[in-house]
Amino acid sequence: MYGKVLVTGGAGYIGSHTAQQLLDAGNDVVILDNLSNGHRAMAPEGARFVRGDLADRALLAEILGSGIDAVLHFAGSIVVPESVADPLGYYRNNTLNTHGLLQACVEQGVGQFIFSSTAAVYGDTALVPVPENAPTLPISPYGASKLMTEWMLRDTAAAHGLRYVALRYFNVAGADLRARRGQSSKNATHLIKVAVEVLTGQREKLAIFGGDYPTDDGTGVRDYIHVVDLANAHVKALDYLRGDGDCQVLNCGYGKGSSVKQVIAALERVSNRKIPVEMAPRRAGDVAELVAEAGRIRGLLGWQPEHDDLELIVRTALDWERKRIGLG
Repeated sequence: MYGKVLVTGGAGYIGSHTAQQLLDAGNDVVILDNLSNGHRAMAPEGARFVRGDLADRALLAEILGSGIDAVLHFAGSIVVPESVADPLGYYRNNTLNTHGLLQACVEQGVGQFIFSSTAAVYGDTALVPVPENAPTLPISPYGASKLMTEWMLRDTAAAHGLRYVALRYFNVAGADLRARRGQSSKNATHLIKVAVEVLTGQREKLAIFGGDYPTDDGTGVRDYIHVVDLANAHVKALDYLRGDGDCQVLNCGYGKGSSVKQVIAALERVSNRKIPVEMAPRRAGDVAELVAEAGRIRGLLGWQPEHDDLELIVRTALDWERKRIGLG
């Protein structure tokens, strides 16, 4: 099934990959992005691009009133340590702006909504893997801002009949297999992005934040999911809603974890180079281990990951980075 969809943040990392798959599936795609983090060149050809901000209520009404049947909402701020330093900025950008978007959806009769949430809503959980019904106790304003949006979705659905799927991402990485797009954010803090910047000469070394976690090698463990598989989960979620599916909150991960040192080793294998590292203190808002219980999304949406391979993930990230800076 296909229709006309709005993708907020569609010139960003995950949003652009998803917009491409939505186009490939036959949808009419409108992208709204203020380009504060996104890049115009990342928005796929064939989509209508609108440069604008979620805070512009008149613009939202105009776009949503043009026949949009579903919204896929990626726009927002995503850096955990930054949220600790600037909590009000995160509540404004992630929570208040989404409030305005939901209000506009209700007013314009848009009944389907897919939300880019995060595993950070679970906080420092002791559950490994963590299921969707685990307690939500975020330890960063980033996680809290996303959880607040999940609450708004729940209550809006009850009051107005909106149907939604909130996808709780674990650690998204990798890039388009044809190197058409990838992670391009400035001053990135994600491990794999920083590591490939070291390998391409843009940084001198890689910091490992915390070597004393209660894990096998002392470094943090995360569930890394390839961005192409994650984008496909959004397409599956949209198909599910268009088939009259109920509201859902679903983990997006592979159900297995890799430590910081294991990621570094994988990158060293695919690049045949040693990555210079330094140990650093733990970062505020980080947890020791975060791995998804990933069965529900597969069973409910029929989602089958195709790129569940750490070396493939890091290789595509490195290929994209080399192309991005002109080395590929």
